[in-house]
Amino acid sequence: MIKQHSYEAYKQQSVMTMTQAEMLTMLYDGILKEIFLVKKAFEQDPLDIAEINRILQKTQKIVNYLKNSLDTNYDIANNLYSLYDYCNWILMQTNIKKDPSQLDEIVVIVGDLKESYILADKSMRMQTQAPAQQHVHIG
Repeated sequence: MIKQHSYEAYKQQSVMTMTQAEMLTMLYDGILKEIFLVKKAFEQDPLDIAEINRILQKTQKIVNYLKNSLDTNYDIANNLYSLYDYCNWILMQTNIKKDPSQLDEIVVIVGDLKESYILADKSMRMQTQAPAQQHVHIG
């Protein structure tokens, strides 16, 4: 019981100290993991509707969290909102029709977004470090 409490405290501290890019990457990884799990559930037992529903709803919660955390003062946020909305639509259709055939489309979208955020984060870090790395010539 103590080990479990320590792990939960560690997990909470890890989340609290994450950068925005790390948090986004974690959320995107969560979506990809859940899609892998639901595809596996469809393969193993397509009649386990309760488990399939549970996983799809968990995935929708992550997508909705991302959608609701957008700052709509920026044009890109509106584009992301539309992408997240589309992903949610696919998740709902998958759940209603019990057909996982469109899930790979979410994998592509989320994979591309994750890669873009990782590259943007690296670029931002390089830009903020660049001034500190400039050499000063003393005459």
